[in-house]
Amino acid sequence: MIQSLDIISVNLWDTLISLANLIILFLLVKKFLFGPVKNFMNKRQEEIEKEYNEADKMKQEAMNAKEKYEEQLENAKDKADEILSLASDNAKLREQKIISQAKEQAEGIIKNAKAEALLERKKAEEGIKHEIVNVSTLIAEKMLEREINIDDHHALIDSFIEKIGETDDGNE
Repeated sequence: MIQSLDIISVNLWDTLISLANLIILFLLVKKFLFGPVKNFMNKRQEEIEKEYNEADKMKQEAMNAKEKYEEQLENAKDKADEILSLASDNAKLREQKIISQAKEQAEGIIKNAKAEALLERKKAEEGIKHEIVNVSTLIAEKMLEREINIDDHHALIDSFIEKIGETDDGNE
């Protein structure tokens, strides 16, 4: 019994058209998805830098206030010891409070930005995986020219993509 290989033939034009569609899809995703995500990340970075600058400004103001208090206290004669100790303690507490608040705010902003960036990246990866599954299903249908079980095909492609993701994460 001789089997015919006509069923397993590859049509070059269908393959080239599918590859062209994949390239066009990739370029569209790159232009309309990665650009806005990159702009969003740049804006968040600018906001974080602005917060850092404000924190530095607040620290400098606290240092200036501390210097003013120290100069005024040096000129006082009668109650110099009491006023100096009280103002110094207040200035230190205020400085520490301002610095700790600024650090907490900056750390919170950084954590939020990282979390949002990670969430956006995961969303983008899931979207790309979904598109790859759909495109590969269409390619497989064209190449095989017969009906296939979509659920089985999706499961195979998902497991393949997850294995690719695991090997890529190990290389980073």
